Amino acid sequence: MKRLPNFISAICLSALGASASPPNVLLICVDDLRPELKSFGVDYIQSPNIDRLAASGRAFHRHYVNAPTCGASRYTMLTGQYGPYGNQALFARAKAMAQPDTSVPPSMPKWFRQHGYKTVSVGKVSHHPGGWGGEDWYDQNELELPGAWDRQLMPTGQWKHPRGAMHALAHGEIKPIGSFSENKMDAFQSEGDHDTDQHDGLIADAGLEQLENLASSHTPFFLAIGLIKPHLPFGSPQRYMDPYKEIELPPIPHPQKPDWRSTWHGSGEFMNQYHHYGRDPREDADYADEVRRHYAACVSYVDHHVGEILAKLEETGAAENTIVVLWGDHGWNLGEHAIWGKHNLFEEGLRSPLIISAPGLKSPGEKSEAVVETVDLFPTLVDLAGLDQPEFTHGTSLRPMLEDPHVSGHTAFGYSGKARTLRTDRYRFTLHEDGYAELYDHESAAGETQNIAQKHPDKVAELTQLLHERAAR
Repeated sequence: MKRLPNFISAICLSALGASASPPNVLLICVDDLRPELKSFGVDYIQSPNIDRLAASGRAFHRHYVNAPTCGASRYTMLTGQYGPYGNQALFARAKAMAQPDTSVPPSMPKWFRQHGYKTVSVGKVSHHPGGWGGEDWYDQNELELPGAWDRQLMPTGQWKHPRGAMHALAHGEIKPIGSFSENKMDAFQSEGDHDTDQHDGLIADAGLEQLENLASSHTPFFLAIGLIKPHLPFGSPQRYMDPYKEIELPPIPHPQKPDWRSTWHGSGEFMNQYHHYGRDPREDADYADEVRRHYAACVSYVDHHVGEILAKLEETGAAENTIVVLWGDHGWNLGEHAIWGKHNLFEEGLRSPLIISAPGLKSPGEKSEAVVETVDLFPTLVDLAGLDQPEFTHGTSLRPMLEDPHVSGHTAFGYSGKARTLRTDRYRFTLHEDGYAELYDHESAAGETQNIAQKHPDKVAELTQLLHERAAR
């Protein structure tokens, strides 16, 4: 175990202006949130609350998740380790923990719990909202993160159970079981007068209650609140859609399907599991814009709840000693490369927002252009809290970037079921299981629209070795 001597830890904490008492941690996870935020350069988006957090913290504009799907990405965030691909990754880990003579390192919340923190989760923090398995994801004896939380909550309201709340529309509408059910729900909706008419309003209300209770205690807390939108279906109350109804959207960058082999896919979740009434955004520009507007409305809906949470933190008086993190669990293609969804290793599938605000942060509001990755979050929060630094994590602390926004980053490693990828400062390199390579130069105007692997065999060989070294961690 890597432990900083007490006097060194105190010096490190004072560099960010933290108090002598252990800082609290407020982690806000947002599902399927690409960097579709005004503070990340998307001018037509209304995201004032997240933008204010970016203005008081450090926004990492080149943060990459390690896997472009919810379960595998949250595995890396919550364990600090690269892991299996797929949405059952955390349940597989929990199963391994139950085996005799099997040693599984503690998760991030468990690590904080072992160091005296009260740990609470609300909403979708691990893959299943609430963190349970079983039928309808409501079996509280089947946990995704055993031993992690003192309390884990998932309000369901009229949506009956966590599975129903995961894919929900207004009036308690639940997505039917089965990918190709004829009884599909709409892909998007703007309906309801109140925030709780769509499901995230319930999560936000429960999170506010937990935050108020934790802040009144003398015990440091680690509170994780997971909001589900803008995950499909793109449902939000009407008032969040109103500002986007008549706006002109910018063109979709590189909307063509790659004519070379890649990790492109046919957008099956979006196209096959929801009603589109005969329309296809890949062929219908007006419909594409309609989908994009509803995604934007969901972002504003989530932003409102983030604002409520941050206001409550201020109201309790705990803000001065709380580290706040906002993290998107992966990207989401809105038509780039003719993809409507995630599950790809292009830039849009892997880049997501990361904002960290810590007491006494130097140069607040200055963004970082350092390449960083999700596995860095565990060692970063442990570092900022002055706790023992675990040796088993695969990432590195982002404290240097928090102290100086101009510090450079490192390569970001990612993977899907059949390929692995590296994002360096200049290149994206993707290697398929059979050795086929994709190489994209982000200093070229062509970016990820031209695979230059065959023209640069030496660079491919160099990055292949680096990728294998990262994968072996």
